[in-house]
Amino acid sequence: MRCPLLYRFRVIDKLPEKPSEAATRGTLVHAVLERLFDAPAADRTAPKARALIPGQWDRLLETKPELSDLFAGDAEGERLTRWLGEAEQLVDRWFSLEDPTRLEPAEREMFVETELESGLRLRGVIDRVDIAPSGEVRIVDYKTGKAPRPEYSEEPLFQMTFYALVIWRLKGVVPRRLQLVYLGSGDVMTYDPVVADLERVERKLLALWEAIRLATETGDWRPRPTKLCGWCDHQAVCPEFGGTPPVYPLSVRPADAGEDGQGRMGPVRAEAGRAVALEGP
Repeated sequence: MRCPLLYRFRVIDKLPEKPSEAATRGTLVHAVLERLFDAPAADRTAPKARALIPGQWDRLLETKPELSDLFAGDAEGERLTRWLGEAEQLVDRWFSLEDPTRLEPAEREMFVETELESGLRLRGVIDRVDIAPSGEVRIVDYKTGKAPRPEYSEEPLFQMTFYALVIWRLKGVVPRRLQLVYLGSGDVMTYDPVVADLERVERKLLALWEAIRLATETGDWRPRPTKLCGWCDHQAVCPEFGGTPPVYPLSVRPADAGEDGQGRMGPVRAEAGRAVALEGP
């Protein structure tokens, strides 16, 4: 939805992207908040959480050694120290927004997957799922950035209703509450969905998949310029910056007589994955 051409670069061309300090810090903070709930309730304190940060950073480096490039040339370790300190600040702020001694999550980093009647498969990873004694479900997502202004709240709300739709189709339960915890600004955004909201998101996803399918068949992926373009790793191959995209790797053939002229992929790629996935910090 942000940029069809960026989708192509990431999903079809699989162009590499450099890790960023902000995204990696978000991954680190998520890992700390997940692991904190391994401890007994009384031990879920801010000092305990801060103490988890170095170990979780080491674990990230083990699984993704390329992250060490973030601090290349930082011989004295000053940048790394400052970066870890920023992660500590985000973790500390969480304790002013929620009390983990009073929470017992039913799920953490929960992978969910379901298939709609249309055959479209939805996947996602939910940061935290809380279930009240009454059975009511709350979906919680941590954001290490700042809360968006109201006019820009549609994207994070779409993410949360996506999760709610998957839970509804998977478990037959409409989550009672969707909760976004913004550690960067100390805000908590909540939304209580109803069935009509989830049905609306389902229709939007089907329309989105149809747009993806057509673009995949025709190779017509349009850039969608926004203020975020300045942060994109693919400016060198983006027409908006004077670049030329790589040769389209999928086979495209002219439409058969009587077709609508959109074109169709060749048989070698005709079964390209029919799934929409959503996850991330």
